[in-house]
Formats: sequence, structure tokens, C-alpha cells
Amino acid sequence: MYHYIQDKDFQKRLKSTCSDIVNQLVQSINKDSVMTVKACLVGSGAKNLVTQNANSPIDLDYNICILDAKSININNGRDIKEYIRKEFNNVLKANDWNDCQDSTSAFTTEKRVFKRGNKTAFSIDIAITFKNNFGWHKLIHEKTSWTVYDRYYWNEIPDSRWLEEKVYAIKLNHLWGEVRSTYLEKKNLYLQRNDNTHPSFIVYIESVNQVYYKYFKFA
Repeated sequence: MYHYIQDKDFQKRLKSTCSDIVNQLVQSINKDSVMTVKACLVGSGAKNLVTQNANSPIDLDYNICILDAKSININNGRDIKEYIRKEFNNVLKANDWNDCQDSTSAFTTEKRVFKRGNKTAFSIDIAITFKNNFGWHKLIHEKTSWTVYDRYYWNEIPDSRWLEEKVYAIKLNHLWGEVRSTYLEKKNLYLQRNDNTHPSFIVYIESVNQVYYKYFKFA
């Protein structure tokens, strides 16, 4: 079952280490002329929602959000993902990490363990996203047995419109504790159902929406 991480020193070092790697990636991309991006810590890592399933490794989830596709077509998913993958691997190599793995919806690093203190293994997951008037979209790499036939497309994340505004309203009304409890309940519900179709960012959005519409039905 999922629980919130109580080791504050470990949590601080975890976020510091992973965010430093991701921020290096953002800087590397932004100094180029291909695109402008920002990094967002999401899901289990965001808003003090770091969770762990029993003693399993922790995945800290980030979005690389495309703000401006300067010299690359936003609909050219293959080129976008390959460009960011190569930049990410360069950053990982500079920090003595191995290359990332390219999954359907994210880049995943190797598992790491701190040399001192808490020995929980952890890794970084990075998804590529962009936002428009309809909400958030995530880049999906649909793999086949032949790379040339792989499909890349933007998948709209359901009910993600006005997400930041909803979070602001919830926090303004001191309701974030309810989001935390809702998020943990949903994580464990999907775990019990063996449901792997709800990554952390989706559960986070569901939790925010559930609490928001509970208290702001007519907003």
C-alpha cells in the first residue's frame, strides 16, 4: 500500500538531486534554438505528495513543458522526443548516470541509491507535455516492432483544463489536506485494482478536480 514519505531529510535530498538533473536538462535545451521549455515536478513528487509503495523504489515524476517550439514542428513528435532524449542523455552522462530508457510516455533513468542515510532506490521519470486552451497534452510514443513505423502523437489529458487555477483556489481556502488524503486513497485504489493506466499526474489531476468540484460546484 502507498504511504507518504516521512523521512524529511531523504525527501529533501531526493528532490534536490533529481531537480538539479532536470534543471540542467532545461538549461541545455533553452540555450539552443530548437525550443523553449520549463520543468514541472508533478504527481507524487509535487505539492508534498511524495508516496512510496511499501519498500519499493520511488519514481519522481517531471514534465518537460514545451513553451515555444522555435525551429521544430510541434506536431513532429519523433523529432521532439529524439532531440530531448539526446539532450537528457548528455546531462545524465555529465552527472555519471547511465542513459535513460524510452518508454511509451516517458524517459526513465536508472535506479539510484544515496551513499549515506536512507537506502531507498529512486529514479526520474520525464514526460514531454504542452498546454493549450483545452488543457494539458502528453507526447506518446506508440512502439512497433519496426522503429520506422512507430507512431508519435499528443494525447490530451482528461479534465486538465484550468488545473493551476483550481489548485490556487483549493490552497487559498486551506483545503490542500483533503487533496493529499484523496490522492493517497486513489493511489491505493488503483494499486488494489492492479490498474496501471493511472500514472501519478493523472491521479493528481483527478484528486484536484474531486476536491475542487466538491467545494466549488458552480465555479
